[in-house]
Amino acid sequence: MKITTLAAAAALFATQASAVVVGGAITGGAALTNGGSFLELSGGGFSVGNDTFNNYNLYAFNEDQNIVIPSEISVDIGTNPLAGQTVASHYVFFDPPGTATRQALGWVEFDAEIYGVATSTVNLAASDFLINNSVTYLNPSLRGLESVDSVWFTSGEPNRLYIDLRAGSPGDYVRVFTMESPTAAAVPIPASGLLLLGALGLGSVLRRRDKTR
Repeated sequence: MKITTLAAAAALFATQASAVVVGGAITGGAALTNGGSFLELSGGGFSVGNDTFNNYNLYAFNEDQNIVIPSEISVDIGTNPLAGQTVASHYVFFDPPGTATRQALGWVEFDAEIYGVATSTVNLAASDFLINNSVTYLNPSLRGLESVDSVWFTSGEPNRLYIDLRAGSPGDYVRVFTMESPTAAAVPIPASGLLLLGALGLGSVLRRRDKTR
């Protein structure tokens, strides 16, 4: 699937009533020089994680929103959300064409402050119970960032995630946890969510990840 304009994205994905990704931009790297832009996905029905986009855009979409979590969630950057706190979950990724490494500099903005970001394969897998959507997640064992990648946010801009990603195949993927969204109603944890990780593992297609320059 390749989406190159906001109009095309709107045609393919229905708008969510309570989206909490509020904006984003590409500011540098091969993604900018090759005409990439930021796009928010909504409505589900697409796949991520196996070179399914193969373009220079930076993408984000909302997962489950305003969940009172049952136990602490481990993150790689920021603060672990604790049991009893309310979080909203979001997925951010860059899936460029080909296998050679391509860089994307940019940012994604949310309507609530960021708790933290899961960037490792282990922490992404442990938080998959927050998915609760119709997106197909491929290659769960190849998700996460490498040492050449970085994402960050600051106390001065707590709602904005900055990214510096150098992705090849199958792309770079992170999960962002924000505080309670002021635009979405609280929801219970889906009973099926805890079973989803096993299904993802069975359905994954493992591919070699080329991160060399």
